[in-house]
Amino acid sequence: MSEENFKSGYVALLGAPNAGKSTLLNSLLQQKLSIVSRKPQTTRHKIIGLASTKNYQIVFLDTPGLIEPKYLLHQIMMKSALSAIEDANIVALLVDVKYCEYELSQPEMQKALAKISRLGLKTFILINKIDTINKAEIIPLILKAQSIFPFDEIIPISGLKQINTDNLIELFLKYLPVHPPFFPLDDLSNADDKFFVSEIIREKIFKLYKKEIPYSTAVQIIEFAERDRGKYYINAEIIIERESQKGILLGQKGLMLKKLGEMAREDIEKFLNHKIFLDLFVKVKTDWREKENSLKDFGYM
Repeated sequence: MSEENFKSGYVALLGAPNAGKSTLLNSLLQQKLSIVSRKPQTTRHKIIGLASTKNYQIVFLDTPGLIEPKYLLHQIMMKSALSAIEDANIVALLVDVKYCEYELSQPEMQKALAKISRLGLKTFILINKIDTINKAEIIPLILKAQSIFPFDEIIPISGLKQINTDNLIELFLKYLPVHPPFFPLDDLSNADDKFFVSEIIREKIFKLYKKEIPYSTAVQIIEFAERDRGKYYINAEIIIERESQKGILLGQKGLMLKKLGEMAREDIEKFLNHKIFLDLFVKVKTDWREKENSLKDFGYM
């Protein structure tokens, strides 16, 4: 590694819920790091993903979707998303190609744009999911985006189909400074295995359950240890807000919880590259999304 030419810096990925930030991050890293779901507001934490070579290190910040807060948890999520702007060398705003103008006009997005403007940051707009519309529709969207904000780069992409994503790293590097790496080059993130295990379980909750259940749940890893025969033992608590949600989460004769455990175990073993025994328990903490102590316990504060 030549420190004279090595480039390093932070790229914050911001956008509305379901704009495709986590999908894009996973694509750029060529590894599933952030959980994804078709349901909005899946990401709750600011997640660091590292793309490193002998010549550069890009520190990606995957952030919660920009929404108008309804709960204390939402307020913390928005504070986390907007704080990523302060850490960034480049802000990459993702918008859904079908809702581009609408998403750019939303109050939380306007706050983000005002903050970006105030700090004078390099800003990209990534018009995502272009595989879902005709190519002829893209040019008017680019012109509209140009009229709304002086973006340094406007790039139509599809994070899912990996269209126009190959040159994104090169474009980010164009604007990043010469700087030594912030993290060891062989790291993928600064978060530990416990965090990613809890996120995998939460992802499966989003896939299996409907309506309010995914949004009312948090996951805590109580124990993570190696036991007999080389397996990891993982004890996880799924926190819900009301007693009435317990039966839904468990399902008839506990079958839904069993299915959740099987789905989560499979992905956790792939992530850890290790066999595990997963114990899941359900616990009620009334209105935890509105309580500071609970949010601190679950790592949101």
